[in-house]
Amino acid sequence: MAALRVETLDTTVVAPADRFPLWVEMADRVSAPVAFTSDHAADFHGHARMIDVGGVGLTRFRYQSLVGRRTPRLIRQADPEVYQIALATSGNCAISASRRDTAVPVGDFTLVDWGRPHDLAHTAAADGGAPAASVTAVIPRALLPLDADKVDRLTAARLCGSTGPGALLAQHLHRVTRHPEEFRASDAPYLADVTLSLVSALLARHLDAEDELPADVRQRALLARVRDFLERHLDDPQLSPQVVADAHHISLRTLHRLFEAEEETVAGTIRRRRLERCRRDLADPLLRHRPVHLVGRRWGFTDRAHFSRAFRAAYGMGPQAYRASAGASR
Repeated sequence: MAALRVETLDTTVVAPADRFPLWVEMADRVSAPVAFTSDHAADFHGHARMIDVGGVGLTRFRYQSLVGRRTPRLIRQADPEVYQIALATSGNCAISASRRDTAVPVGDFTLVDWGRPHDLAHTAAADGGAPAASVTAVIPRALLPLDADKVDRLTAARLCGSTGPGALLAQHLHRVTRHPEEFRASDAPYLADVTLSLVSALLARHLDAEDELPADVRQRALLARVRDFLERHLDDPQLSPQVVADAHHISLRTLHRLFEAEEETVAGTIRRRRLERCRRDLADPLLRHRPVHLVGRRWGFTDRAHFSRAFRAAYGMGPQAYRASAGASR
């Protein structure tokens, strides 16, 4: 299966004099032309991983200090008609636009409208520690199912990335940009839909406009919340479709309908993810002292025989044999 299309840029592979121009050219392609300056322009160190998921571009950045200005002149020259939602992951980040000056703390988002003038600044931590870093999604304005005038009110605002839709969006962006090898090219449309749904849900939450979202967008956002809930409660032996439905204030029938278009049922998803966690722990040399049945119990399998049968059905051998084969491989 073909993998997602990933492009990586590391400025240190070219001569120092070419590093900053290379970075600026890449940034122009990712979003839009910007007048950039940097205290490190003479020898700029930057790394970017760009992932195309079909109409939506995800990028993971790490760089030295950057200051950028998107001027009216640059906008007249090229307006890609996109929004960029950016998650600050380290450093000091600030944006000024629409008469709003905003400091964006690590772990929060801001919305950039590349069709409007703005100033950006992102520098490494003052103590000389971690470099500036961010994760972004570039989305065509036409794809957002929200009133453009309302969305414009959020330009350069600080958007929470630690709770609700913001937390889900942050987890999603981190997962895809850190581990693109886990996804196939055929997953790109689905990843684009999930990204768009979570961005829309985040913006709608801040606009108090969640009821305006189309039904399919609300459904994808709900599915993302359910999957996140499953991941956080796999170790609970009581986790079941009914528990999941109750936690999200929906009926069991609605929950099952939510998974109709997926490759497996709710119960099947819980079982598969639990077994994957067990397999990971059984292969971990630091956990080789832990009895096999306790590995299963840690991830919700309270019955030894059931755990052994389920593991054998999934991986073709029992958990004890799998641990031995993993040890032999090491």
